[in-house]
Amino acid sequence: MIEMDADAFDALVTEELDLLPDEMIDGLDNVVFVVEDRPEDGSLDLLGLYDGLALTERDRYGVGDLPDRIIVYREPHLDVCDDLEALRHEVHTTLVHEIAHFYGIDDARLHELGWA
Repeated sequence: MIEMDADAFDALVTEELDLLPDEMIDGLDNVVFVVEDRPEDGSLDLLGLYDGLALTERDRYGVGDLPDRIIVYREPHLDVCDDLEALRHEVHTTLVHEIAHFYGIDDARLHELGWA
């Protein structure tokens, strides 16, 4: 486990987002990225969450719809990582995983691709 305050973790998440390929980010529409300390249930088991309707499941989407959210949980990440390099890797993997859910890729396929 490593320690990192909320501001430093936010900065790390932003840095990792900036490193993702444009092709992955450009298609995101009406999505916000949020960092929270822990999931609502207080557990340390969940690293991230896509809260929204996958692109493949939308029949209409427009003005007035609340944005989808990709949530990255700080404390679970810190709990499973032993150093900064591992933390960066895990945050990167979490971002890719949750963005993939936006595009309609399920956990089984992500597992096959090595992102689960």
